[in-house]
Amino acid sequence: MRAFRIAFHLLAAGLLSACGGGQRATQMSAQDIFWYSIQELCGQAFPGTIIYNSPPDPAFTEKRLVMHVRECMPDEIRIPFHVGEDRSRTWILMRTEGGLRLLHDHRHEDGSEEDINGYGGHTTGPGDAEWQEFPADEYTVSLIPAAAANIWTIEIVPGEHFAYMLRRPGTDRRFRVEFDLTTPVEPPPAPWGY
Repeated sequence: MRAFRIAFHLLAAGLLSACGGGQRATQMSAQDIFWYSIQELCGQAFPGTIIYNSPPDPAFTEKRLVMHVRECMPDEIRIPFHVGEDRSRTWILMRTEGGLRLLHDHRHEDGSEEDINGYGGHTTGPGDAEWQEFPADEYTVSLIPAAAANIWTIEIVPGEHFAYMLRRPGTDRRFRVEFDLTTPVEPPPAPWGY
């Protein structure tokens, strides 16, 4: 599988080279490869499995989990995360001048925003072609003081899995859900509010 990942990254660099000349390929960053790896999934949905959930959150117990890479724009990707019949969660990835940003959009069934909404973080370094970390930003700290140390991670191993993770250093808070990219499923209905 590692050989596949290496081939994928080389192919991505080659495609950019073909589109913009050899010099552009050398400018492709780990974040570019990460971004295009997710863009390749646009329109598809995949089943998920909780890998760890500490302390246990019953909201995820024995529920069907599905992520849907629903909307892909040049600088924004929207990924609804369905938990059973709950369609309240959407992860929003954005490209910024300084890197990548992750936001959490939470909606009520009528489409209105939940009180705790729009939190997330921004990359502080180049990360890796297969993962990017998003430490909590100032807005998140003001909205949810307990989340000040939160670090969210998105991981994508092309042809294998996509993972969303949360950890809170200094506590036992850990969450990881993995989605099997080898087994696409029928895309679910639109998330609430969309």
